[in-house]
Order: sequence, then C-alpha cells, then structure tokens
Amino acid sequence: MDGTNKNMVILGAGESGVGAAILAVQKGWSVFVSDMSNIKAEFQDALNELGVKWEQGQHTLEKILQAELIIKSPGIPEKAPVMKAIRAKGIKVVSEIEFGGYYSTGKTICITGSNGKTTTTLLTHHILKKAGLDVGLAGNVGYSFAKQVAEGDHDWYVIELSSFQLDDMYDFHANIAVLMNITPDHLDRYEYQMQQYVDSKFRILQNQTTQDWFIYNADDPLISAEMKKRKPSVNLAPFSLKEVQNPGGYADDKQLIIHINQQFAMSIHELALKGKHNTQNALAAGIAARLVEIRKDIVRESLEDFTNVEHRLEFVAKVNGIEFINDSKATNINSAWFALESMEKPTVWIVGGVDKGNDYSELTDLVREKVKAIVCLGEDNQKIIDAFSDVVEIIVEAKSAMEAVAFGYRLAQKEETVLLSPACASFDLFENYEDRGNQFKQAVRML
Repeated sequence: MDGTNKNMVILGAGESGVGAAILAVQKGWSVFVSDMSNIKAEFQDALNELGVKWEQGQHTLEKILQAELIIKSPGIPEKAPVMKAIRAKGIKVVSEIEFGGYYSTGKTICITGSNGKTTTTLLTHHILKKAGLDVGLAGNVGYSFAKQVAEGDHDWYVIELSSFQLDDMYDFHANIAVLMNITPDHLDRYEYQMQQYVDSKFRILQNQTTQDWFIYNADDPLISAEMKKRKPSVNLAPFSLKEVQNPGGYADDKQLIIHINQQFAMSIHELALKGKHNTQNALAAGIAARLVEIRKDIVRESLEDFTNVEHRLEFVAKVNGIEFINDSKATNINSAWFALESMEKPTVWIVGGVDKGNDYSELTDLVREKVKAIVCLGEDNQKIIDAFSDVVEIIVEAKSAMEAVAFGYRLAQKEETVLLSPACASFDLFENYEDRGNQFKQAVRML
C-alpha cells in the first residue's frame, strides 16, 4: 500500500500508536497523531523525532476528518463522538495490526479468547524462540507490530489479539489462528449482545485458506455451537480435556498428548504452569509449535521451563511455610475462577476492588472447596460479604495491600496459600492492577 502524500491520522499515542507512526512515516504517509489523554513524555519525544505533528487532551475534528486512513487505538469505543464523526464521513478505520500486516511478509500465529490468551501467546513465543526461529511478539503483549515491521520484520510473529483489535481488521490473515475460550466480558462494547462478541472473536478466522490452521477449545460450548454453524474450510486442530483429538491435542490428569506430525506426549506434572486452564494454554501452544514443525524435545523443554507473566498467578515468596501468590491481573470473575481452580492447598483469598457487575455465585462451589478465609481489599466490599458469608466463616476487610497481607499471614498456616486474585478492577485503592500487584509483593517481602 503506497502512502506517498496521503493523509493518515492515528488516534491514541501509546505503544501501538507510536509504532504505527514509525511505519507510516517510513512508507511515505503524512501523519497526524491525536490523543484525548496526555501523551507520555517518551512517546512525545519519539513523535517529535519523527517530525510528526501531534495533539493531546483533544481531538481536532477538522484535521482528523482530512485523513484517507485512520488507525485507531483498540481502547476507543465506537460511541465516542470522534468515531461517530469519522463513520459519518466514511473514512477507512483500521487497527495497528491490520496496518502492519500491509507491509509484513512474516507468518503469523494469532491468539484470542476471553482468558488465557496472554499466557498462551508468551508460551508459544517462548517455544519458537527456544527453537531458534526469528520470531516477534506483538499485539496486546510485547512490542508494536508495526514498529517491528518497520525495523526489519520477522519470519514469524506470535500476536495476542483482543476482540477490539479484531473489529478493525479486514485483510489481515493468520496462518495459525488460536481461540482459547469465550466467556462474557466487555459486553458493554457489544450492546450487551453475546452473539456480537462471539462474531468478533471469530474474526480471527477471516481470510484463512485451506493452507491454514485453526486451533480451538473443543470443550467450550459457545465455540462448539459456533463451529457447527460456520463449518470453516480451514484445517482444524481442536484441544480438549475431555476427549482425544486427532489432529489436535488432549490432556487428562496424567498426560498431555498432541497429534500433529506424529504423536507428542509428556507428563502433566512436568508442566511449568499448574491448573486446568494452564493445561489448555499448554495444549494450544504445543499444537501451534508442532504445526511449525518444532522438535518434540524443544516443545517439552519449553513447557517445562516457562515462567509466566508478572501479576498472573505469580509466585512471590514462601514465608514460614505460607505461600504467597500474586494474581492481580485477575480483574474479572472468570480469571479469579481459574486462579481458585488451580489452588491445591487451603487458601486465604484476597478479593475486591471496583466491581464490573460481578456475579459471585459462579464462584460459590470453588470457594466452599478451596477457601478457608476471605480478605476484602476494596472501598466497598458489601457485595462480596453478602455473597460468601454463608460459605466462609472468616471474612475481614483491608484498606491497603500491607493490611491485606498482614491479615493473610495471620489467617494462613504452614503449607497453606495466600492468594491475591481480586476479580475486580483496581482503581479504588490503586493506580492499576500492576500497582496493586507490586504493592502486594512489596508487603509480602516486608513480612
């Protein structure tokens, strides 16, 4: 796509927006960057160095509506006034990933789903890197895809995609597409229509051909129903914890088995990441790696030595036999469900924050089975107290990470676990989930 003397506007000047600007300038586009928030100093410097005009704290419509192509940050909803004006004028809007795809010759493994996509993306990238492939990490994790394309491109990319990014992708093509699961999340952006959200996730299949592969969770009822309706003409490699898949992957409580280019098997106990959801993540990453024809010994070794992303079921420390785990990234019920499900010892659960309309009843059985005490960490904890007061005997309230950790240490005994898995956003007491996780870790280290 020749950008010479054409106007491009980039909405949002974060990692992906600035990356898109770097590639756009290189390809001859005339670029203007507009951000409704304040632009970080490092990104201001990068844009100034590029000689790109930018604005912050506002969207100047007369400038924006002169664009022939608009690259939009995934965080900007369609109902924002700037988007309504752009749509009314009919200007083409794409995501940074779509734009990078116009100029990249690399092959792609694209991963989406409501939960587990970050871990699966990092795990897949870890295996490919260990095998010595020239591989980039992009999308919701890693670095801007467009920037990597501008700086020399890669043979392979492992890309984590949110439904918001997929919504603005049209010509992009995944060589291997991965769909982990679909549970209700972000429904406020989809007019509270579950089918719209499902359709959004299934955009990962667009433009795939009979040469390409689709890896998906055969145990997920929404995905299974959708597959019956769509019958995509692509090679299928499902994974399951219930029945053997060939081609595809399967795991029970003893072994993980993948049927792609011969059989691959390993003991479930050798996996670096524990819990059923992590077994699903390992299956998806392992299938992708075997499709790329990575040797079995490298796949096995990678699944054994992988260390997970910070704030995602991250082991912090063992203090007097009590294990502390930081899962601050669990900002919804589903993520907290996965965390509790993977607990193998009696657990003191630190939960709470800004509630996104949570239905805690989904956790009742797990809490009854796994949790010995609850520490609420939020401004308003009444909903949590009401939900679990009949299930858990001890429920206390904390107003800081330090206080929550002190309670956890008091309430847990040797060979038990203190788990921070809030099921809520963090904005009442913390800047963001990273800040919450870091303060938790700091408090644990001070015990």
